[in-house]
Amino acid sequence: MAIALENGRRMFDYWLTVYKRTWKGSLISSFLLPMLYLAAMGIGLGSFVDSNGTGALGGVSYLQFIAPGLLASTALQIAVGEATYPVMSGLKWQKFYHSMIATPLRPADVVYGQLAFIAFRVFSSCTVFLVIIALFGGLKSPLGVLGLPIALLVGLAVAAPIAAYATTLENDSGFAIVFRFGVVPAFLFSGAFFPVSQLPDWIEWLAYVSPLWHAVDLARNLSLGTVNPWLALVNIVYLLAWLVAGTWLAVRGFTRKLIG
Repeated sequence: MAIALENGRRMFDYWLTVYKRTWKGSLISSFLLPMLYLAAMGIGLGSFVDSNGTGALGGVSYLQFIAPGLLASTALQIAVGEATYPVMSGLKWQKFYHSMIATPLRPADVVYGQLAFIAFRVFSSCTVFLVIIALFGGLKSPLGVLGLPIALLVGLAVAAPIAAYATTLENDSGFAIVFRFGVVPAFLFSGAFFPVSQLPDWIEWLAYVSPLWHAVDLARNLSLGTVNPWLALVNIVYLLAWLVAGTWLAVRGFTRKLIG
């Protein structure tokens, strides 16, 4: 166990060293775009929504309604970005994963280190975003700060299975499927911008299957101070199930690719 933790720490140190040289390239996608969404949707469009009354949203402003959803959605998009092309690069293009397992590192250590770095990326970006949300008045309850660990959990819950999926690809064309039929629909139909109860029944059911909906629902209830403990437990267990299953699949996929 101690050896595994030390190996994972070394992998995390590697990714931090790389990120120190490339962090400027992530400023727009990780920080600026979520803030623009918050300003445009929460403040711009929100002023029109609020002018017609807030009864349909349970008496809260539109900014307070969408802010937790945007936090969780930002976590998902960052995690997907870090679990697709960087993983493909390490396996096929630059093949630095192959160099790593030529050392005492195991494929599992590579996976754990990659996920640890993704956790860092999600946590650091969402921390800044949460501060901005709070400054704009997007948190109704102090419990809203717990949206940060929820964002971290959903980020890892989607990063692990997508990293596993990346190990099955021979080129990056398969990532188009992830973004077009996974990320975009989840972003639009996870309840971030409107209650999913307004959707047709068959689409509403699909929304509940998405891990993002569970994160949005839990983060919003925390932010509004309307948490149902049993529903919150279901949300957390569902996200943890995605993380555990995804990590297991990723370790298997990395082992098959790197060792055979």
